[in-house]
Amino acid sequence: MNTRLLRPTMLLSVAVLLAGCATSQAPSAPAATVAAVPAPTYDNAEPLGAAMEGWVYPYPVQMLQFEHEGRLLRMAYMDVQPAQPNGKTVVLFHGKNFGAEYWANTLRTLSEQGYRVIAPDQIGFGRSAKPEMRYTFAMLADNTLRLLDHLKVERVAIVANSMGGMLGVHFARRYPQRVSALVLENPLGLEDYVPSIPPQQTANLLKLEMAQTTTSYRAFIKSYFKDNYRPEFERFVEQFARMQRSAEYPRVAHVSALTYQMIYEGPTYNELPKLTVPTLLAIGQLDRTVFGRRFAPPEAVKNLGYFPQLGKDTQKRIPGAKLVEFDNVGHVPHLEAPERFHAAVLAFLADKR
Repeated sequence: MNTRLLRPTMLLSVAVLLAGCATSQAPSAPAATVAAVPAPTYDNAEPLGAAMEGWVYPYPVQMLQFEHEGRLLRMAYMDVQPAQPNGKTVVLFHGKNFGAEYWANTLRTLSEQGYRVIAPDQIGFGRSAKPEMRYTFAMLADNTLRLLDHLKVERVAIVANSMGGMLGVHFARRYPQRVSALVLENPLGLEDYVPSIPPQQTANLLKLEMAQTTTSYRAFIKSYFKDNYRPEFERFVEQFARMQRSAEYPRVAHVSALTYQMIYEGPTYNELPKLTVPTLLAIGQLDRTVFGRRFAPPEAVKNLGYFPQLGKDTQKRIPGAKLVEFDNVGHVPHLEAPERFHAAVLAFLADKR
């Protein structure tokens, strides 16, 4: 596996617009048509292996090594220490299709406000080990607790996006004494998917993962951001495309299928009313994400994934929960509207210990 560090190519090329010059003798010439800039294919990019050694993270990555069910695993994490500590720690839980590196602006912003910020790549994701085994939220929660004990951190606030929101609920239910506050950023699991989404065989999920293309994956990522897709988000497509070109991709695809099963088998809908920690729902109003949507007929899922209503309904179901709604924002507010998202999170965390 190639372990040279390469900086990801994140910027798309810019087309030049040429316009005609106006004269007193003749009407202005029409502006030249701007040729569409083809989307990158990454056909000649260096492959990324399963451990993503060639992908640059925003802060130094450390590894916690431990044994699980006879396997020696390595869990990657960033631990950002503030210049002026306020004595509080935040842990960030990533979504299924991202790793901890997408928290770069949140790591920076919270640490600038005095928080110690820990952002792990959960086992099966990012630069952490990707064993082919059964995944559960209980396992990921226990791994996170192991990391906190290793770092001698007793109590944390959790900020969690998408699938990470489900992990945040499981962690807060399993270890409430270790959680000072929980921020759920467009989490999965606010509704019960199982009655509408039929179960899938892992072999079928793997086949679908292997059939992905750069173009189809780009369309998938764009669906998260709705009208807010920006050139800097292309790095998520590049990461996938380069990993897919690695000889290790079949294992990565298999693990992706296995973590799909974890989400399906580990619902949080009925756990929400049992939360006992202070909870903030941070909800982008354009989000229409439905876990497993493509496996159900449109009629079965037509009433699912409407986050404007899910946020309001969930606020009523979680004792004492607060709700902040972000207009014109999709599934990942901390990337789409970072200033608004971070202001809401900081205000919520200010009095939590």
